[in-house]
Amino acid sequence: MPRKNPVVLLAALAACAVSAGLPGTPWAQEPWTWPEKAANLKVLPPDSPPERLRAVMTGFTRALGVGCSHCHVGKPGQPLSTYDFATDTNPAKGTARAMLTMLGTINDQLKEIQPSGAKRVNMWCHTCHNGRARPMTLEEELTEVLDTDGLEAAVARYRDLRERFHGRAAYDFTERSLNQLGYNLLGAGKNQEAIAFFKLNAENFPASGNVHDSLAEAYMTAGQRELAIIYYQKALGIDPDNKNALENLRKLQAGP
Repeated sequence: MPRKNPVVLLAALAACAVSAGLPGTPWAQEPWTWPEKAANLKVLPPDSPPERLRAVMTGFTRALGVGCSHCHVGKPGQPLSTYDFATDTNPAKGTARAMLTMLGTINDQLKEIQPSGAKRVNMWCHTCHNGRARPMTLEEELTEVLDTDGLEAAVARYRDLRERFHGRAAYDFTERSLNQLGYNLLGAGKNQEAIAFFKLNAENFPASGNVHDSLAEAYMTAGQRELAIIYYQKALGIDPDNKNALENLRKLQAGP
């Protein structure tokens, strides 16, 4: 049923898309005329005017980094006149409606919470999505790829994501993410996978003593004593006060 908060609806950035054809977009095509009366609206008010549809749908595409065919039936790059926007056969459209309803519910609940600042906080779709259709943490996404496609694919995914999203809010590309992933893998007994991600972290943060300390610990856990010594020494060369590195290096140099 229609939501009662038009501000939330106008800014709600969920998952379907009709921004193709807008000036300045990379997929601009033939001029697109927004319908005076849209068909089959189930969450947005059925009398939503064209300018409101434009605001909401454009917001969807920007929040999720998708095009019209993500939720609607049509082929990317084809004229929008060939799309069937009314049909519900694309399951992502149902997901978009559910997400938009959820967003309204969350913002209704936030009204019951005493604001911690001068202005009340609202949730928007870009709060979580930040240009991604599936809002996952970096650790979650790399773990998923690792489980389904293997280590080489997971490392390649990291490099691709860093190339596309570094400097944006979509993922945490600080040393923390790969460090946490590495320790998750060590805890699961996946020593070689952990080593690969700690090495990747050291590649990106060569001046971090903590990153080299973590790589040394992974080598030590895997029984690769000489490499563990090398990286504990590197960690101490950067941070001489690293107590963990000092203690483990003494143990390793003392021998079995």
